[in-house]
Amino acid sequence: MKKGLKIFAILLVAFITLQFWKPEEIEYSTPTKDLTNVPAEVNTILRNSCFDCHSNTVNLAWFDKITPANFIVASHITDGRKALNFSDWDKLEKPKQSATLFYAFNKILSGEMPLKSYTALHPSAKLDDRSIAVLKNYLATIAVRKPNQEIPSVTHPKDVEKVLPNKKITDYSKVKPTLNNISYIPNFRNWKAVSTSDRFDNGSMRIIYGNEIAVKAIAEHQTNPWPDGAIFAKTAWKQKTEADGTISAGAFIQVEFMIKDAKKYEATKGWGWARWKGNDLKPYGDNANFDQECISCHNPVKNNDYVFTTPLHLDINKFNIYNKTK
Repeated sequence: MKKGLKIFAILLVAFITLQFWKPEEIEYSTPTKDLTNVPAEVNTILRNSCFDCHSNTVNLAWFDKITPANFIVASHITDGRKALNFSDWDKLEKPKQSATLFYAFNKILSGEMPLKSYTALHPSAKLDDRSIAVLKNYLATIAVRKPNQEIPSVTHPKDVEKVLPNKKITDYSKVKPTLNNISYIPNFRNWKAVSTSDRFDNGSMRIIYGNEIAVKAIAEHQTNPWPDGAIFAKTAWKQKTEADGTISAGAFIQVEFMIKDAKKYEATKGWGWARWKGNDLKPYGDNANFDQECISCHNPVKNNDYVFTTPLHLDINKFNIYNKTK
């Protein structure tokens, strides 16, 4: 019995001593205004489920302040604010505000947010079906193109050729590499279009091209993981509504690359990430760690080797015949 009390006393002293060890102080209690341009109900849902980690207004429970729990809490808040901080809402242009809400909603639908480790101790932050429906219905009203409108699709090789980036730049060696040291790949224009995607929320569309290694992997169903050397180029375009109501590719927005090399890019989930924006092909990112933004976006499909693209059915023999006849 005395031995048990002694052990308890030692543990108690150790626990009390730990309380003097705290994480670096971060901003907790700065009031955050209600979100402008957002209905009150949507604002309430986001404030209740997101603000503790994604704003400068944090309501800490008593157990959030105890060491070592406070280190985990501080880490969640620091990382959460880096990804999205609603306290900076009014600094964003309205299109960026809309994009931010769609980004947050996709994180909710994918089950990434709120963190399960957070809602386990803060059950009031869980979003019920009604709250999700409220967010979904609101986002449908602010989408550039409504979800029930025609979905643009460009899959035929001849159609794809019509919407390749313009050729204002004639010397691609002058295009600067990205800050994580990836060079622009101009010959993606000659690759196979393997899929398309639609962003009705911001009125853009994507065409995804794959190099020969990627196309071969698709044909042979070797896509999880993708083989080293596989490269995707995803071009983004503004959607253009034609006179007859059909939707096609309009102004060029950007091109992004995913380059598979499990060893070289081990630190970035086995992929090299790069993006060039606009007709002048300006490299994206303020520093070499911009690729963490890409990884965060692709994290919901980590079990699919971080690739969102669902390839169109490809017959490798037909692809080779097409290339020979070009």
